[in-house]
Amino acid sequence: MSDAAQPTAAEVRAAAEAVKTALDRHLAAVERRSGEDDPAVYEAFNELAAAAEEYDELLYDRYDEVTPFEIPGAEDSLPPYTGPEEPNALSVLIRRDYAVVESQRLLAQAGRVADLDGDPDIDTESATGAGSSVHAALGVLFGEFEPDEIASRHKEFGLEEGDSTLWVLAADEPAEPGEWLEAPFDQADPQRVVCRFDVSAVFDDDDDNEAAADAITVTAPLEDPDALIAVEDVVDAEDAEDVEDEPLEEADR
Repeated sequence: MSDAAQPTAAEVRAAAEAVKTALDRHLAAVERRSGEDDPAVYEAFNELAAAAEEYDELLYDRYDEVTPFEIPGAEDSLPPYTGPEEPNALSVLIRRDYAVVESQRLLAQAGRVADLDGDPDIDTESATGAGSSVHAALGVLFGEFEPDEIASRHKEFGLEEGDSTLWVLAADEPAEPGEWLEAPFDQADPQRVVCRFDVSAVFDDDDDNEAAADAITVTAPLEDPDALIAVEDVVDAEDAEDVEDEPLEEADR
């Protein structure tokens, strides 16, 4: 960074003062908190994290020094749960990322599906280019197979798994048929997440060199602990392949 672009010593000092102020506000919010998930504490925490990150950046730019603080990213936690204590309905949102690593395998599999005689589920326009276009092949395969089946057989289709996440959101009432189809993910409110399941390579244990492990975050107490256990069992049974903050791939209500 050039000298002209460097922050001034006064700017660094101001950022340090902002950290002190945010620290005092955070402590005051903690001392006054009304419960474990007090939104005032959450807000003060975010302000402190932002102030500390700003100070850290300016300090490094000006003096080539760093702070000992580790600022957690937004993906490391969820905001306090504000949904109903006794949900009458649930929405399940899933995102799975894949990389196309063997396009010829993908094209071949789609071609086989498209060649099935008399299959009413195969879209004629997509089937025409299934063996020559990756775009068409993906349309054929995802139109023919359930997402869970693709997740369990992704290698057969020339795909490589990336990160995935599953959110369970509480709802006050079941949605009316067709109510959310035009904008299915607009109501993905993190403050209504009952629990979430994440799979990512960042959870790998370097020592054991294991496959991606699932991370579970529960943001609201469950009346029946067995309910969460049942969901975990499903994840384990599918080798955590069916469980990711764009765009989510499916929504079931």
